[in-house]
Amino acid sequence: MFFSDRTDAGRQLAEALRQMRGDDPVVLGLPRGGVPVAYEVAQALGAPLDVIVVRKLGVPYHRELGFGAIGEGGVRVISDDIVRRGRLRRSDVETVEHAEEAELVRQAKRFRADRRRIEIAGRTVIVVDDGIATGATAAAACEVVRAQGAARVVLAVPVAPPDAVAWLRTEADEVVCLSTPVAFSAVGEWYQDFSQTPDEEVVRLLAQAANAPAAGAARAPVAVSEAVAEDVVEAVDVEADGVRLAGDLALPQNAQAVVVFAHGSGSSRHSPRNRRVATALNQAGLGTLLFDLLTPAEEADRANVFDIETLARRLVGVTRWLREREPLPVGYFGASTGAAAALRAAAEAPEGVGAVVSRGGRPDLTGPRLGDVRAPTLLVVGGRDTTVVELNLQAQRELRCENRLEIVPGATHLFEEPGALDEVASSARDWFTTHLGTR
Repeated sequence: MFFSDRTDAGRQLAEALRQMRGDDPVVLGLPRGGVPVAYEVAQALGAPLDVIVVRKLGVPYHRELGFGAIGEGGVRVISDDIVRRGRLRRSDVETVEHAEEAELVRQAKRFRADRRRIEIAGRTVIVVDDGIATGATAAAACEVVRAQGAARVVLAVPVAPPDAVAWLRTEADEVVCLSTPVAFSAVGEWYQDFSQTPDEEVVRLLAQAANAPAAGAARAPVAVSEAVAEDVVEAVDVEADGVRLAGDLALPQNAQAVVVFAHGSGSSRHSPRNRRVATALNQAGLGTLLFDLLTPAEEADRANVFDIETLARRLVGVTRWLREREPLPVGYFGASTGAAAALRAAAEAPEGVGAVVSRGGRPDLTGPRLGDVRAPTLLVVGGRDTTVVELNLQAQRELRCENRLEIVPGATHLFEEPGALDEVASSARDWFTTHLGTR
């Protein structure tokens, strides 16, 4: 995916983040090149914009190796392990900190002028850059933002190498990246115009955003989409499997069925891809429930995202809760590892599940229960996601229910190519409306 310039990249990124408008986020741009991208995101989401000034603390004899980072408000994040292994003396640490703190203060004053820093404690924060090479600066920014009290940290960038994105998923609550090309050498090669962003432009954009009438204003919860303006997304807490899980329930007027979403590894109920599919389902008159399969503490252990048995058990518990509240037919939409949980739950749910859709799913992780699924199942895979295509072909041979495999030509695992996710949403909508009795 190529971008004409940072403005174009920001607008495309904003489209992928549009479902976060209802989360009342704060958008922070990494200077300098990340600010023009962040400006477009903030404008599209109606969110306040600020700059996130961080300084990486580099080991004196190996500046590229960071032993910590500092941010505004006296935030200081230090890796004691690197300090110990690098045999850094206290005087070494203090010398580096002093020099970087002076530069941090200078930059913050230069970019923000006399305006106060936007408080982010307890808020959802979207950290935006124009692209990622190594990810060191982005990781430092996420650490600083979390230390400043952010309730949720989302890192959003137009382009980054796959390995950097994989690592950054451990630093942020969610990473939204439009393109992860394997053949990656530099951020600039994915832009037609990647000319340097001058300080003056950063100052101008921040001032322009600060002076906008709605900048930083409180906003009421918004509807899932303009087409279903009567529908309010309700924040719910669901007790399942002995834990409380946060969720967002949307019920269009006269909804005759509800689709429960099971997100993939490293994601959450805030997944922009799942929310985009949910919007299409809401527009078709279907209710949706997006919830977190894991608690924040459990997310810290990456092994939990592959504990399909536990995830499926929670999905069954959430289904029981939903049926008690809304006695409607239920379908499952699962992505990646969440698809395995959805299929396992469909095989075990005593009340029965009306239909299942898997997006880029790992049905192989369902195990021997795959053959017990009786709900009509649609498997949707990107044509360029060759390994997952093979896994889904094998799963299709094991399924004993009505099923279909759809391969989206040219799409990769995240369906980030133009029109690819729309095709997924359209297929899911048709599958659910047909098999949940709403058509």
